[in-house]
Amino acid sequence: MKRFPRLPLAFALAGLVAAPALAQQLDGTLKKIRDTGTITIGHRESSIPFSYLDDKQQPVGYSMDLCAKVVDAVKAELKMPALKVAYQPVTSANRIPLLQNGTIDLECGSTTNSVERQKQVAFGPTYFVINVSAAVKKSSGIKTFADLNGKTVASTSGTTSIPLLRGYEKAKGIDFKEIQAKDHAESMQLLATDRAQAFIMDDILLAGQIANQPNPGDFAILPESLRTEPYGMMLRRDDPQFKALVDRTVAAVYKSGEIQKIYAKWFTSPIPPRGVNLNFAMTPAIKEAFANPNDQGVK
Repeated sequence: MKRFPRLPLAFALAGLVAAPALAQQLDGTLKKIRDTGTITIGHRESSIPFSYLDDKQQPVGYSMDLCAKVVDAVKAELKMPALKVAYQPVTSANRIPLLQNGTIDLECGSTTNSVERQKQVAFGPTYFVINVSAAVKKSSGIKTFADLNGKTVASTSGTTSIPLLRGYEKAKGIDFKEIQAKDHAESMQLLATDRAQAFIMDDILLAGQIANQPNPGDFAILPESLRTEPYGMMLRRDDPQFKALVDRTVAAVYKSGEIQKIYAKWFTSPIPPRGVNLNFAMTPAIKEAFANPNDQGVK
């Protein structure tokens, strides 16, 4: 699997040499949080197991646990232990605009860090690495992307899967109909009800959706991959104070080994609300991301 380059030494040393925000004049996100007394976290509603709603309609997940570490760091940095934490649902389509316009301060979901997106937003260290693939029904006989010729495929609006799929369609000379859903749960429902013959998305998100189906054994994920992509929490661009805090906080979770427990909690243990175990072992690319924190975007 593709290895992502390390960041410059300045990033690696950020936790050691970065001056506390309070030692300098606050600006950007940290100033906004201090002035309003609130940090607003953008979360997904069906990005299992990264960011989704449990049976009490509360946002939970792997990304939420990592973002909670950042929230704790903000409280400590600003000396505001009673800081209010607000939660704002976001979708693939609106997550970037809501971050840019100040509605949310940190997006905690399943967002691919790409060079193109870095023109609009910034990212914290990579916390997961995925392959873009497709979920199909085993009974469909679909074994490869080429088998999608003449079929209807579903994907989620605002994701990188859609342009990748169009690129594959053009390069391979195949033809298929495309349906865009509002979120991953709706995309999976299109596949489950035979309105689409494939759901194109990140392999781990496909695994999460399949695991929560009444009949998960009816589905399979194709072994092919359209692209390998890194995930990271998303924050506003040109905000060095807040980015330094996010970078050193996440890197510290990796260095301490705490990331191993957080990963096991969401990927190799039963998760709410149904107690399903995704059994998604840590890949070499994910281990590399933890060993050498970086915010390198995919091209």
